[in-house]
Amino acid sequence: MKQLACICICLGLYFTVSAQEANKHVVDSIVQEGKALYRSEMASWYGTDIFLEVAKDQRNNIGGYFSYADKAVTRCVFFSKDAQPQVIGSITFDSSFNTATAVTDTASRPFTTYEMGIYSFRKNALSEIQKDTFFKVYKNTDLNLIPITGETENKVYVLTGPQVSGVVVFGNDYLLTFDKKSNQLRSKKVLHKNILPIEYSKEAAFASVHTHLPETGDYITATDICTLMLYEKMAQWSVHYVMSANFVSIWNCANNQLTTVTRASWDKRQLEGKK
Repeated sequence: MKQLACICICLGLYFTVSAQEANKHVVDSIVQEGKALYRSEMASWYGTDIFLEVAKDQRNNIGGYFSYADKAVTRCVFFSKDAQPQVIGSITFDSSFNTATAVTDTASRPFTTYEMGIYSFRKNALSEIQKDTFFKVYKNTDLNLIPITGETENKVYVLTGPQVSGVVVFGNDYLLTFDKKSNQLRSKKVLHKNILPIEYSKEAAFASVHTHLPETGDYITATDICTLMLYEKMAQWSVHYVMSANFVSIWNCANNQLTTVTRASWDKRQLEGKK
């Protein structure tokens, strides 16, 4: 983390650099997807805590859970272990994710048609992960599945989450895409082939950084954005940099905004800052 010192000195300069050479449509879609992943994970995080507290009698009957957006709210649904599972509870959050205003429903009911679709392609994703060594699990981590429905295809992002406190994990993440009608797997890919755990504490650095290999792509990923939004306040970061061969993605942790500059502009200004 010490190498971040010289980067942070010139922070103000980089936020003013034009991002015209970046593909705005691609970057905007990444940000939108990343924030959707974040909302889903937040609902799952807080929803699990609430459900386990209010439905203690159902703990041994939980077959799994998933979260999804429903207009202005995000709902975390828990389903049973039955051969034909049904919903055994749901927690619904507004955009603040304030647990005090969350709506808890512990009544058992069938899946809605929409929920059954999510359950189906999520189940197929889980089956694929369990049978394929393509997916890796590291010590003190777990794989988190985040289903996202789309207009032409459905997706399941797979993030690596830490099982210990004081660590943010980037990388070892995956994307599975499914046919919209059949929910059958279309493709799977690794988003980051490497894994980078970054420790943080009360004396955490002002900024954090990680590097993308060429196969990961030029820009910050949706999973990077999700991870940052989940942990940035706990880590007390103000900014995170993603360095690639052609671009530098600068994520402002205070307002959750992204600035993308060319690597050439970045390197040039770093040289000027050292003079």
